[in-house]
Amino acid sequence: MNDLVLTLFRLGFLVLIWLLVLSVVGSMRRDLAVGSRARTGKPSARELKKNPELAEPEAPARKAATSLAIVEGPLAGNSIPLSGQPIMFGRAQDATVVLDDDYASGRHARLFPQGSRWFIEDLGSTNGTFVGDSQLTRAQPVEPGQRIRIGKTVLELKS
Repeated sequence: MNDLVLTLFRLGFLVLIWLLVLSVVGSMRRDLAVGSRARTGKPSARELKKNPELAEPEAPARKAATSLAIVEGPLAGNSIPLSGQPIMFGRAQDATVVLDDDYASGRHARLFPQGSRWFIEDLGSTNGTFVGDSQLTRAQPVEPGQRIRIGKTVLELKS
C-alpha cells in the first residue's frame, strides 16, 4: 500500500509540474502575441490608404501662450510675458516670481517651455502645486486658461 500511495504522489506531482509549465508557456505566448499581430498605435500609411476611415480627425490648432497672468494672491493683477525662458516660483530671492506667501516653498515650482507647449513641475514643495483641482506628481503640460495654484497665488496662461 505504501508503494501505491508513493506512486500516486509522484504522479500527482508530475501533473502539477506540467500544469505549471503549460501555464507559463501560455502566459508567454499571450505576452508575445505569437501567431497574431497586436494592433497598437497609429495605422500605417498602407492601412490608411486602404481604409481612410481609420484616419484620426485633426485636432484644432492650439493657440500658443504669450503671457502668464496672476489672478489671485498678493501679486494679483500682474502679468508676466512668456519669452521662452523657464520661470521659477518661490519665496527665494533668486526666483523669477518671488511669492510673499507662507504656503510657498523657497523653490516651489518651475514653468518651462518644451516645443510650443508650457509645462509646470513641482520642485519638491511642502504644500504642493495644483493644476485645476489635481496636485502635481510630475511635470504636466498647461494649456491657456488652466489655473495653476501655488499656495494662495493662482496663475493662468493667456494666449
